[in-house]
Amino acid sequence: MIRLLVDTSSDYTVEEVKAKGMELVPLHITLGEADYRDAYDLSKDRFYELLISNEEFPKTSQPTPQDFVDIFEDVQKSGDELICILLSSKLSGTYQSATLAKNIVEYDKIHLVDSLGATHMIRIMADHAKELANEGKSAEEIVSVLEGMKSKIKVLAVVDTLEYLCKGGRVSKTTAAIGEMAKVKPMITVAEGEVAVIGKSLGKNKAIGSILKALAECEVDERFPIYSVSTLGEENCEAFENRLTAAGYQFKDRLQIGATIGTHVGPGVFGMIFVEK
Repeated sequence: MIRLLVDTSSDYTVEEVKAKGMELVPLHITLGEADYRDAYDLSKDRFYELLISNEEFPKTSQPTPQDFVDIFEDVQKSGDELICILLSSKLSGTYQSATLAKNIVEYDKIHLVDSLGATHMIRIMADHAKELANEGKSAEEIVSVLEGMKSKIKVLAVVDTLEYLCKGGRVSKTTAAIGEMAKVKPMITVAEGEVAVIGKSLGKNKAIGSILKALAECEVDERFPIYSVSTLGEENCEAFENRLTAAGYQFKDRLQIGATIGTHVGPGVFGMIFVEK
């Protein structure tokens, strides 16, 4: 049997993973002196409540190799195969922990995929892998498909406040202060495994227009779902969906971004995740 594993940067809920029959390994979030297992001990909404109310910047840490070893040994004992779709190696040491665990277990039927992505980009890969497994594809065939598609999964999102990019050291205090006064809304993406700012707009309406302009340069692969995404607060996302729907884009669902990316972008974010042809 082919089994699938994701880490909590995928932003599946624990309940979703159980329903899909997948394995879930948690990243850890430290706020002050408290340590939480992402998704297990801390819901997304509760995370944002703590993020807003706590002056100390949260720290996220990768799973330990032992977190993976426990699952890998069960897979080995069962004689199953396991495909692990993991947070970008450029954002976290999660992939490296899984690699160490595989070396410890010494089981060839464990396949590690560096998604070069985060949040619901991983969901798209995992859901497709599940479909392929149900169709009877081999683990090697599925991994080959995933390796080919990961560069085609795109995220375009708008950051509502520069506060958290500043706290995380991605913009200076001066830039953040001037940007807040001018109502600058950066557009971000995940490119080659890393979070990058790819544009700036004055105000939300122009920011939505910037996403539409970026989309016009892409050819969306309609075989895959388009998701709208948000962090905390849905007002911005609703306005975004209305504009995009009027332009002919159809969203399968609205999904919430969790702590791994949310730590750096804060509340009010809106955007979309899709697959490009």
